[in-house]
Amino acid sequence: MTNEASEAPLDTAGDSVVGQATPSNAGGPSPFRNFVPYSPSPDEEYMNPDQVAHFRTILNEWRHDLMEQVDRTVNQLQDEASNFPDELDRATREEELGIELRTRDRERRLIRKINQTLDRMDRNDYGYCDTCGVEIGLRRLEARPTATQCVDCKSLDELREKQLRG
Repeated sequence: MTNEASEAPLDTAGDSVVGQATPSNAGGPSPFRNFVPYSPSPDEEYMNPDQVAHFRTILNEWRHDLMEQVDRTVNQLQDEASNFPDELDRATREEELGIELRTRDRERRLIRKINQTLDRMDRNDYGYCDTCGVEIGLRRLEARPTATQCVDCKSLDELREKQLRG
């Protein structure tokens, strides 16, 4: 999902590669300022209840932050129902609104992706690659909490996509 906070289109795997709003770069004041990476013990089982709770918290806070941004935009659009007599001012404002609405649409898709990820957690499917079934890994999930593929499978998909585009 090369998309959520940039102009880039979604990729086929649904993971972001570049420019996606992530917990660390989602824009505005981030609820992840005080983010502490998960430190598993050496004998800790992968995706145990503590790890799942850690990622559920990250995803819920990220979703909450995105929802607040959407609400602010809706309120701003309702408040700014002003008429600009100058054509250039009106054109500039329409362009700004277009950009804002495209950004919110990407955020809406990201919220849907976060909800799908939370559903995966409820089904105990979170943290495992959809393609090969191996562990995605804690560090990758902290960098991209909505990841559905391990680094190797994602890299292969991106390579195939690049080859198809020529």
